Amino acid sequence: MDLKPEKLDESSPITSLDSQIVTELILAPLVGIKDLKKDNRIDFVGGIRGHKELERRCQTDCVCAIALYPTTLKELMDVADAGLIMPPKSTWFEPKPRSGFVVRVFEGESVLID
Repeated sequence: MDLKPEKLDESSPITSLDSQIVTELILAPLVGIKDLKKDNRIDFVGGIRGHKELERRCQTDCVCAIALYPTTLKELMDVADAGLIMPPKSTWFEPKPRSGFVVRVFEGESVLID
């Protein structure tokens, strides 16, 4: 699908994320799915499982599948810099960081724990 430029809401870093566009323009108005965390009519298939898994699911236990481009690091940083929280279904990242890897800023200093 291609989105008409006039439909793109660039008022915040969240409204231009693919997952939010699908929610606002397809899932909510056409299917009535407004809360991705609680609605049992929607499921998430991690990107690492690929399009074949989406095809399999459509043949077994679901009606429709939507594949999205991965969230970019720039999109993630834009949302974080705006002090916002990423919407549901937009935070799958590969490769996963090693367990125990934490970076946090304390009063201007970076602390790395591994």
